[in-house]
Amino acid sequence: MRDSDDQKRLSHESRFTHHASSLFMATVEQAIEKHIIPLEPYYLPVGKEVGLFEAAYRGKLPVMLKGPTGCGKTRFIEYMAWRLNRPLVTVACHEDLSATDLVGRFLLEGDETVWHDGPLTIAVKHGAICYLDEVVEARKDTIVLIHPLTDDRRILPVEKRGTILQAPDEFMLVVSYNPGYQSVLKDLKQSTRQRFIGLEFDYPPAPLEADILMHEGKIDEQTARDLVLIGEKVRNLKGHGLEEGVSTRLLVYAAQLVSSGIHPHLACEVAISSPITDDSELQRSIREIVTTVI
Repeated sequence: MRDSDDQKRLSHESRFTHHASSLFMATVEQAIEKHIIPLEPYYLPVGKEVGLFEAAYRGKLPVMLKGPTGCGKTRFIEYMAWRLNRPLVTVACHEDLSATDLVGRFLLEGDETVWHDGPLTIAVKHGAICYLDEVVEARKDTIVLIHPLTDDRRILPVEKRGTILQAPDEFMLVVSYNPGYQSVLKDLKQSTRQRFIGLEFDYPPAPLEADILMHEGKIDEQTARDLVLIGEKVRNLKGHGLEEGVSTRLLVYAAQLVSSGIHPHLACEVAISSPITDDSELQRSIREIVTTVI
């Protein structure tokens, strides 16, 4: 009788363990599923960046994307993740980003302490592309954490669990930053910089930028050309009181406002002039550019 009870108990425990394991695996799969890009993002290649990125992926080389804000770095990496059929785990870096935030931590759930993987650990485990956006904003001790993943070791030490994860061949580490915002306090050390190959980005040539505005903003060709010309003239003010030129992203915003029925002058005021400067003289100069072109 006791043997029968023990068999029933073991059978129940086995079913429970199997059920718990299934739930865990389902949760893990759901966690990575949300990082898969199902539809092709719109991206217009400017040079050889697509082929270079694919070569880096095949060679298991980490990549650094360098360029001004809003020039298409994030859209590019989304496009490449879709093209390579890999999940994309994106981390927006900031000065409070810690190694624990990237790797994971133990959290209390009810009466239990449960380990939760961080975004970098998730990316390594699933052979995803991990994208550290504006990496110079992260703390220096956090950046050191990625070093073992950027050489021939390709490992991620998880110190709090006493384990070391070996990155699969599909895993790729990508970082980006804006060289225009470099300073003594916010810059990549050579020990980090020389672990990556570098892809330079800039604002697209005028014809391509017009195509982007037509596609993303749903505007006609002439309006797109006008906005691109405004963008070029505003960018010429950089170094003459303007810290950064107007990004392609902001030109897209202006195009979307025009497409929705907003007058082009007002669209440029709120999408170009106001966001990039608070200086009244510079804003006046930008308004003059707009009224001259449109």
